[in-house]
Amino acid sequence: MKIGIPKEIKNNESRVGMTPAGVAEMVKHGHEVYVQHTAGIGSGFPDEAYSRVGAVIVPTIEETYAVADMIVKVKEPIAVEYPLVRKGQLVFTYFHFACDRRLTEAMIESGGVCLAYETVQLSDGSLPLLVPMSEVAGRMATINGAYYLQKTKGGKGKLICGVPGVKPVKVLVLGGGIVGQAAARVAAGMGANVLIADINLSLLRELSITMPPNVDTLYSSHHNIVRELPDVDIVVGSVLIPGDKAPHLITRDMLGLMEPGSVLVDVAIDQGGCFETSHPTTHSEPVYIVDDIVHYAVANIPGAVPNSSTLALTNATLKYALALADKGWRKACADDKALFEGLNIVEGEVVYKAVADVFGLPYEPLAV
Repeated sequence: MKIGIPKEIKNNESRVGMTPAGVAEMVKHGHEVYVQHTAGIGSGFPDEAYSRVGAVIVPTIEETYAVADMIVKVKEPIAVEYPLVRKGQLVFTYFHFACDRRLTEAMIESGGVCLAYETVQLSDGSLPLLVPMSEVAGRMATINGAYYLQKTKGGKGKLICGVPGVKPVKVLVLGGGIVGQAAARVAAGMGANVLIADINLSLLRELSITMPPNVDTLYSSHHNIVRELPDVDIVVGSVLIPGDKAPHLITRDMLGLMEPGSVLVDVAIDQGGCFETSHPTTHSEPVYIVDDIVHYAVANIPGAVPNSSTLALTNATLKYALALADKGWRKACADDKALFEGLNIVEGEVVYKAVADVFGLPYEPLAV
């Protein structure tokens, strides 16, 4: 199979779809890999690193899409890429369709096969291709929350860990999944008082045992969140409903309960955001203020640490990419239920129910 790895062109996105080590495995399996010129440079992988392991370097994004049977990338195609996706072409990436109708309609029109990292799901409900970036995003959420808590950045002017005689800050983490756990552990390690909220009581029991002693658990309800907001300094929103829009756990009127300069970090922004006042931001303009509350809602948080992120992502995606290339997407998805769950749009039809439901589009169950 011919594999194309285009350069990411989303704002300040320096990750790349595959490392040279991943390309080497593809070539070892007999596939042809075409890497766009400088696609890996932002992650620390120059063209020479790819050509040494057998990749062909192509000059433009148009040529990369044109030559490839399968595109492997990091972020969803943006508008200038929509016309490049052709009928029957497999695109393997993060899509997050549920918060982007224009993208959804464009991919339907393209006739391509859209296999989304974020909905590849194992039988235990875990999301193996979301985990590595969730781990990065959770850690970065706390780091960025602490940074924007500085007065010079619009925050309260508090130090996350406090100092002797001065209390550390209070961090509320909404969602106890991979992102939430990563955020809570980093916040705890930095010395904050942490509260992690979820609706899964079994998970809360587990977290109460495994988390550091300065992390407490809370059942996530509107009443409980409202009660905590007045003395919270940082809120990390990390709720996830696979393939669907995130619920708004903090509404605009609830911002009035918080002290001016408090910081909201919305890691769920890829799925529409879990704060009503959230809208996607970029690494070049990461924050804005609503009702005196600082909002950080960068849609590609791991893009700030592209070397670490690309290595972690390829570690997770490579075995699935190899299966798709070795077998073709139909047989690979027939053989692996987890991979089958990644199919969202196939040749003009929405085959993932949550995406169809959120936009009121026809849902066409797929048999492979």
